Amino acid sequence: MQLSAAGMELLKRSEGFRSHTYLDAAGYPTIGYGHRLLHPESFPNGVDEKQAGEILASDVRDAEEAVARLVKVQMTQGQYDALVDFCFNLGEGKLSASTLLKELNDGRYDSAAEQLLRWDHTGTKEIAYLKTRREAEFALWQEAGLRQEAAA
Repeated sequence: MQLSAAGMELLKRSEGFRSHTYLDAAGYPTIGYGHRLLHPESFPNGVDEKQAGEILASDVRDAEEAVARLVKVQMTQGQYDALVDFCFNLGEGKLSASTLLKELNDGRYDSAAEQLLRWDHTGTKEIAYLKTRREAEFALWQEAGLRQEAAA
């Protein structure tokens, strides 16, 4: 599977584009569409949207590969897109250690979806934009299931 256009739209909308380095909510230096800078990466003159898109494509591939390695059950496109966005945002380590992944791999899809909504904090503080992002992931996750129910 690959991230769909709807998944990419969610990711880009959630991350936003920034041409120069900034500190994300967790205090990490970041640029473009949520690309965390790792030493020795540096963009002293910033990036344009084309460069940011190329970096994003590489980062999305990493998130897709992590989801492919970690998830052991079948997923709909919406579930996959939601997980890739989640993994892109929080990292493979958070996904791999999460109750969300355990519930999903145990075939408890609804419970896994509910777990998405729990990841809207930085430390003990609820963050409004993370809440909005998790709700959008939840909606994407549920989308295919709702279409299947309507068709039945």
